[in-house]
Amino acid sequence: MSHIHDTPPPSSPSLPTSISSPPSPTIIKPTELSPKTLRRMLHHESDVLIVGAGILGTALAITLARPPHSRSVTLLEKSLKEPDRIVGELLQPGGVSALKDLGLEECLEGIDSVRVKGYEVIYYGQGVEIGYPGNTVGQRSEGDVAGGKNLRREGRSFHHGRFIRRLRELATKEQNVSVVESTVTEVVKCEHTGHILGVQCLNSCGKNVYFGQLTVLADGYASKFRKQYISRSVVSKSRFWGLELIDAVLPKPLHGHVILGDGAPVLLYQIGSRETRALVDVPEGLDTASTKNGGVKRHLREVVLPSLPKCVKPSFERALDEGKLRSMPNSFLPPSVNRFPGMVMLGDAMNMRHPLTGGGMTVAFNDVVLLKELLSPEVVPDLGNTKLVLKQMEKFHWRRKGLTSVINILAQALYSLFAANDPQLKALQLGCFRYFQCGGQCVDGPVGLLAGIIRRPLLLFYHFFSVALLSIWLVLSESPLYTMPLTLISSVSILYKACVVLSPFVLSELKN
Repeated sequence: MSHIHDTPPPSSPSLPTSISSPPSPTIIKPTELSPKTLRRMLHHESDVLIVGAGILGTALAITLARPPHSRSVTLLEKSLKEPDRIVGELLQPGGVSALKDLGLEECLEGIDSVRVKGYEVIYYGQGVEIGYPGNTVGQRSEGDVAGGKNLRREGRSFHHGRFIRRLRELATKEQNVSVVESTVTEVVKCEHTGHILGVQCLNSCGKNVYFGQLTVLADGYASKFRKQYISRSVVSKSRFWGLELIDAVLPKPLHGHVILGDGAPVLLYQIGSRETRALVDVPEGLDTASTKNGGVKRHLREVVLPSLPKCVKPSFERALDEGKLRSMPNSFLPPSVNRFPGMVMLGDAMNMRHPLTGGGMTVAFNDVVLLKELLSPEVVPDLGNTKLVLKQMEKFHWRRKGLTSVINILAQALYSLFAANDPQLKALQLGCFRYFQCGGQCVDGPVGLLAGIIRRPLLLFYHFFSVALLSIWLVLSESPLYTMPLTLISSVSILYKACVVLSPFVLSELKN
């Protein structure tokens, strides 16, 4: 049975059915519990021990606890209060499909979530719609075709905390899951073999130790364990500053908005029937956001506000006056192969990309879908078989790349273009906008990649360099004949810049 406590009680526990409800007064006799449940609750021993009840950790706990896996799972989280974050609020269509594959689609209901049909890209006041495609490269999901008509995919947006609460509520209802509020302080290793056996926790009742045949560290973007097990460093060159707009009028309802101009991009998307999230990218060292020039708030008022669509300005200004401004770093961390016996690191603790394209949750849920297959009892009967588990995790690293490499590379490359700060990048930014204006496959291809629907990295390269060639053509066609020598040099510089933008991220995906 599931339960939530600062620390599990030493004897027969009472078992609440959801996070928000108090413990039930009904006492369950130990004889009525399965041996696995007794071992998990009384001796803190599980098949799987998961640190972090976020998007990936909670979904993985539910998936591994359900048949055919039926693993005994302990899910540890330092705070079970409903989180309040400014990212993780838009789930792409590929993430919605993965959620359905996991049987978790009910988490999207009852939280005032909003349908998302695609994006509106606004370039210096001029807009172009880039809607999500329908059936793509032979893939089909339930509801794509109805009445003989090809329907386009949809994403969902919502308050992050409400979605997490629904996930955690489902976890507490799983017979094979114990959800425990406790702060993990360190991992526990075998002194002789170096295998990771579990974790040590600290709460109001003192120290506790939890053991698992497999320990999963999924403690998020600010992971306290990352440096111990991953050699790569997190790179963060900007922050998103977020506001919640009330009753904002958006140029294109049920669409995310990307606003491009002289500065870094601004994102707008609904997260509820009345609420809209505004995210403003502020690069490190930006002069107009420096303390000497009045700080970020003045930057938002004097630089960002004038660049917004007229219909959005009143609600943005009201939110700015209320002063509820929060920020979060925009981080990049290439994926790594898990090589430590007894432990795997997953989610944002192991792999991050710029949140511009909203791909994080889509990656997380698709990772769980893949792990559901690779760690199935038929393939891995005993999770204590560390050699077999590590072998499966190496397969996981390479098999996930069909989707994750596309989302990782696209997020970083698009941010470089959308936050253009030199002439070559500005030319590529214009080329990207003009490419979208061509419509057809010039929209369906890139947006299908961004949405997690198309899983073909080579198609990403095709569209990216098509944008580069279009950018070069625009420069050539708009330049006077007498400047042709300089224009040719500029064209070569644009192509070189495109290679410089894309190559580091491609190489990072090819490494172990």
